[in-house]
Amino acid sequence: MNPETGGPVTPLAELARLFLRLGATSFGGPAAHIALMQQEVVRRRRWLDAAAFVDALSATNLIPGPNSTELAMHIGHARRGARGLVVAGVSFILPAALMVGVLAAAYVRYASLPDVSRVFHGIKPVVIAIVALAVWTLGRATVRTATTAAIAVGALVMLAAGVHELIVLAASGATAVLLTSRQPRSLAVLIGSMVPAGVPAAAAPFGLGLMFLVFLKIGSVLFGSGYVLLAFLRADFVERLGWLTEQQLLDAIAVGQMTPGPVFTTATFIGYLLGGPGGAVVATVGIFLPAFIFVALTRPLVERMRRSSRTGALLDGINAGSLAMMAFVLAQLARAAVTDTLTVTIAAVSFVAIAHYRVNTVWLMAAGAAAGWAAA
Repeated sequence: MNPETGGPVTPLAELARLFLRLGATSFGGPAAHIALMQQEVVRRRRWLDAAAFVDALSATNLIPGPNSTELAMHIGHARRGARGLVVAGVSFILPAALMVGVLAAAYVRYASLPDVSRVFHGIKPVVIAIVALAVWTLGRATVRTATTAAIAVGALVMLAAGVHELIVLAASGATAVLLTSRQPRSLAVLIGSMVPAGVPAAAAPFGLGLMFLVFLKIGSVLFGSGYVLLAFLRADFVERLGWLTEQQLLDAIAVGQMTPGPVFTTATFIGYLLGGPGGAVVATVGIFLPAFIFVALTRPLVERMRRSSRTGALLDGINAGSLAMMAFVLAQLARAAVTDTLTVTIAAVSFVAIAHYRVNTVWLMAAGAAAGWAAA
């Protein structure tokens, strides 16, 4: 029996197969990746219940790094401990890194990227349906009291006002603790600062070691979305080191967005441009390594937090804030993706197919891609 979940032990090969497939097919960014994992792990395989899944998601929001990749690691640890953490994380990263490496090799040779806008016109509304169902399902497990409902609404208001995600999560957790405590006390919340460290301020000749340190720093301090990643990459590789042009950086971000799996594989593309296949490996290891360390250190704290009434309330508040973040991202994605009759139809059909008929999302994405190509 699995000591953490109480269920049967999951073979490492099964963990690897699931996350290799998710890494190869999960388009749409972290919100979509999380929704796909919820479909597979909670709804289909029942490896975790909805409450445990949301707890793991909240734990990823408290540490820097790629959230969906870190969630895969949490799921792997829940099923097979430290080895499961490594297998799930590597399996989710590997397909995207290989795809990005191939695209980087083609880019170096031809200095251009393929036009896949027609395909993504049909895939994006499928992603919207997947995320919408995940928000609905996780919301039922998270918003169980008037307090958590009020916290979720308040978090949405803060996000809409442009408040930083970390401040929203900190405020959500603090509010839950203060509202549920019989003797309220002040709660100090420490938010890690994103101050670059360990690399020189002046431009320097290219070196694999220095590039590794830059990506290690980014992976250690970056909270937030792919837009935050863009800001870090531009500051380091374009402005400070002068190793990339603006156009090369934008192309690297585009590749990270249009391939499945974690957006952090943008680092793989940049590493290949700067140092060939060896540079791609060094950059990928550098940016993802901190996530493995952070998850390994914080995973044991999740169950301890849930057992304590005070920290359990903190986790409930953070869960409500995390749900609000997913809902806010869903609204932003929907405005950009569901724009005409075709995309509205694809999103609606996909939602019904997943919610009521449990159709595999891979087939829906393939159908959406075909519809987008044919319509164009």
